[in-house]
Amino acid sequence: MMKEFREFALRGNVVDMAVGIIIGGAFGSVVNALVADMLMPPIGLLLHGVDFSNLFLVLREGAKGAPYATLAEARAAGAVTLNYGVFANALIGFLIVSFSVYLMVKAVNRLRSMKPESAVPAPTPLKACPFCCTMVPKGAVRCPACTSQL
Repeated sequence: MMKEFREFALRGNVVDMAVGIIIGGAFGSVVNALVADMLMPPIGLLLHGVDFSNLFLVLREGAKGAPYATLAEARAAGAVTLNYGVFANALIGFLIVSFSVYLMVKAVNRLRSMKPESAVPAPTPLKACPFCCTMVPKGAVRCPACTSQL
């Protein structure tokens, strides 16, 4: 059983998938930081100082009555909230990640479909001209050296 597991785990596809998942998780963290710390503050500034991470709707008040200035304050009071600002951040992050993956897949597919430029074409089969013994392509109908009909 251990031998079968080792063969399965060391198979190329499994290792490639594991590397992809690890890199994808790290990429997701970078995108989340990009959205939360780089994109949303300027967007909030354009919308007159709106902080998307603190946009929420109180469904039920907590121990300390409303209003709550921040989402953290509402959570600390035990309020039940609908956090649509956090959802907007997550949605923007998802769109960035999915668009990035789309661009990567498109680039990989383009690279796979391209023929290598360094590939040497196969040599053309040759035959000897019966009149002058010059080597000519097999499909030739006239010899380029003596111009005789082949």
